[in-house]
Order: sequence, then structure tokens, then C-alpha cells
Amino acid sequence: MSVDKTIIRVLKALLLSYVVTGVLLLLLALLLYKMQLGEKEVSAGIVAVYLTATLTGGLAAGKMAKSRRFLWGLATGVLYFALLLLITLGVYRTLDGSGVHLLTTFVLCAGGGMVGGMIS
Repeated sequence: MSVDKTIIRVLKALLLSYVVTGVLLLLLALLLYKMQLGEKEVSAGIVAVYLTATLTGGLAAGKMAKSRRFLWGLATGVLYFALLLLITLGVYRTLDGSGVHLLTTFVLCAGGGMVGGMIS
């Protein structure tokens, strides 16, 4: 398996994760608008979006890789988190959250990707 094909497979899985993220965030925004959700519900929704998106990306990466699936799922989850972090830094120019919040988000993204790869 060549390096180019591997990179393309991971990028496809990452793109799928971000498409799922976009759709789920639109759904969450609609629910927020229609149901007047509180801060706790929105926070839980965002965690669900992270998990669902990375699980889907990890699942796709694992299916495409066919070997070491959990590793490719983990890589997809870590790259999802890294891109999320870069976007946050680009938009806000700072990380407002605490270190615990950042670590929790990393574990959710990496773990979701790895589980997706494992069940693929």
C-alpha cells in the first residue's frame, strides 16, 4: 500500500467526519431555535456531535484500511481534533477553554475515532 493512497484514505475519512459535523451542527442549531435549549443541552449536543462524527470517520477509515483498523480510526480522530484546534486558533486567536476541557475533547475525538475503527 502506497503512502499516497493511505493519505487519501485518511483525508476521505476526515472529510466525512466534517460533513457529519456540519449536518449535526445544523440539526443542533435547529433544535436550539425551535426548542429553546439550555446551555447543558447544547453542551451535551456538541459532545454527541464530536462522538458521532469521529465514530463515523473512524468507521470509514477502518473499512478503507482493512488492517490495523483501530490505528487508522485513532489517527482520524486525532487529526479531527488537530484540525478543530487549528480552526479555533484561526478564528479566535486564543484557546479560551481550560486544559481539562481541551484534554476531554481530545479524548472524545481520539476515542470516538478508535472505536469507529475497531467496529469497522
